[in-house]
Amino acid sequence: MIRHIVLFTFSASAEGKTGAENAHATKEMLDALPAKIPQILRSETHLNAPDTDKGNADLILISDFADRDALNAYIVHPDHRAVGAFMAPRRQSRAAIDVEL
Repeated sequence: MIRHIVLFTFSASAEGKTGAENAHATKEMLDALPAKIPQILRSETHLNAPDTDKGNADLILISDFADRDALNAYIVHPDHRAVGAFMAPRRQSRAAIDVEL
């Protein structure tokens, strides 16, 4: 099993929205992916708690996949790519790790 963990930081403002608004919109899009992409075994997203360290990431995604092939299928899936396209002009940074369980 592969656990895919991604941390996102959003620009303070982009595309007419605040960073918090863009993080929330992205969370909603990511939360909808398990119903669209069968390779996702489990997925959760969380927003950074309000009034915490400003150096923290804004959003975390934690997803589980059966194997590397399933993760790779997810990465190229059109619905996943649509989320990435939405995020691209809004995101400041991304850090990921894939862990074998």
